[in-house]
Amino acid sequence: MILELADIRIHPGRGAEFDAAIKKGVETVIAKARGFRGYKVNKGVESPERYLLMIFWDTLENHTVDFRGSPAFADWRAIVGPFFAAPPVMEHFTLLSKSA
Repeated sequence: MILELADIRIHPGRGAEFDAAIKKGVETVIAKARGFRGYKVNKGVESPERYLLMIFWDTLENHTVDFRGSPAFADWRAIVGPFFAAPPVMEHFTLLSKSA
């Protein structure tokens, strides 16, 4: 399983709108993508304009090829992109260890 971690910064004062938009975007667009296994979103306490979006994929290619290369990616960006203060910083991870 692959973890996609996106560090997102939004424009100040748009948090309530973005909270709804990111949930809508993941649940109506990304969740339908091949290899999607789940997600989490965390919102910054000290920096409320910062969000960490964690999406779990079966394979790296499910994100980088299947989703990013599909029309659904443009649909996703249309929902959340207007809130971005800067392009998100995104990386992929594999699980090394976890607690029970």
